[in-house]
Amino acid sequence: MNSSDVRVAMIGAGMISAKHLTAWSRVRGARVVAIVDPDQAKAAARAKEFGVARTHESLDALLAHETIDAADIASSRDSHAPLLRQLIDRGIPAICEKPLVPQFDEAVALAGYARGRTRIMVNQSFRFRPYFERMKEWIDAGRLGTLSGCTIACRSSGLLADAAGKFPYIERQPYVRNETRLMIAEVLIHRLDVARWLCGAMALVGARTRRSCPEVIGETEATILFETVRDRVPVVVDGNFASAGYPAQSVDRVEIIGSRARLDMDHDVLRLHGPEPTEVRYEPVTSIQESFDRTMQHFVDCLRTGEPFRNEIDDNLDTLRLVDEAYRSAGPRYAAMA
Repeated sequence: MNSSDVRVAMIGAGMISAKHLTAWSRVRGARVVAIVDPDQAKAAARAKEFGVARTHESLDALLAHETIDAADIASSRDSHAPLLRQLIDRGIPAICEKPLVPQFDEAVALAGYARGRTRIMVNQSFRFRPYFERMKEWIDAGRLGTLSGCTIACRSSGLLADAAGKFPYIERQPYVRNETRLMIAEVLIHRLDVARWLCGAMALVGARTRRSCPEVIGETEATILFETVRDRVPVVVDGNFASAGYPAQSVDRVEIIGSRARLDMDHDVLRLHGPEPTEVRYEPVTSIQESFDRTMQHFVDCLRTGEPFRNEIDDNLDTLRLVDEAYRSAGPRYAAMA
């Protein structure tokens, strides 16, 4: 390890921290020096797994004993704001898991608090998934021509009972059971953000939600219709985690239509249909981890060069605003199964 490496504190030792820590183990020019989690057994297990020297039960304890250059926040969403404010007060840059904070007004206030004090990147890692990056390259190179439509659909059977009577999505992430905002805020936020990145600024047209799984509080199905601000291109972002015939792990289906060509992705195969047909196949597990690897490397590289983050906190406000507007449009439309 180089003594000039960026010293990073990993905050949160839950399920997703494994992907973060795997990424940090591969990043050039950075190293994790400590893991913070009030559950010290979890922190110790992650530290042993990834060769991290120290653990602390709180950010206060870490800051009292460690010198860090940056922080990676992967703790519960309700903890994000107080953690970020502590880091901002000390001028320590951070990358924070999505959603930045639960409420849009709180996100606006936090972005204002950070401005001019330190740099915050939001971990909307889908922008770094290799197939979405390839789509962005094709669109920017003009291979699709003028866009006329975009649909991103996310499917999973994770909120249908399996043969043992368990719900795989809840088994994998127990906290989702009590989330009042689930499908849009937890799942579709990534797809909505990447649609903004691919198609440009969007305005909400309308949204509908439904709850079909009695084991969770929040919505399990949602469909949101947007249009691009510049050309009024329709963009549909759709999710259903009670989809029979799909695996428990989420699957994305994408179609983007242009005047010269269209692209589609299904079962991790990306195809460009048109004058220059192209097909690229991806391995889902590898692609997901690769998105975290690229995210963390981008964060470190931008800290060193001063270049803007792909996912600046101010940019992310537009994603959070659309999430908030979608819930306002949908209203209390849950239809619970008996």
